[in-house]
Amino acid sequence: MLALHLLQFALVHVNTLLLQNVPDTPGWADLLGEHDHRALSPLFWSNINPYGRFRLNMDTRLDLTAVTS
Repeated sequence: MLALHLLQFALVHVNTLLLQNVPDTPGWADLLGEHDHRALSPLFWSNINPYGRFRLNMDTRLDLTAVTS
């Protein structure tokens, strides 16, 4: 159970890092209003594959700037 919690917290952390880059993108800054900023939540899971293969490369870091640009 504790491993599941750790996995959930790690996913929320990665999603938070991804969401932090959205308002900084020039095109999105004009489109998002006050209500849209409040609706942003790191609690989404559509980017997760819980039943497939996970190819982990522990020698490289996750490039979050390439994903959001």
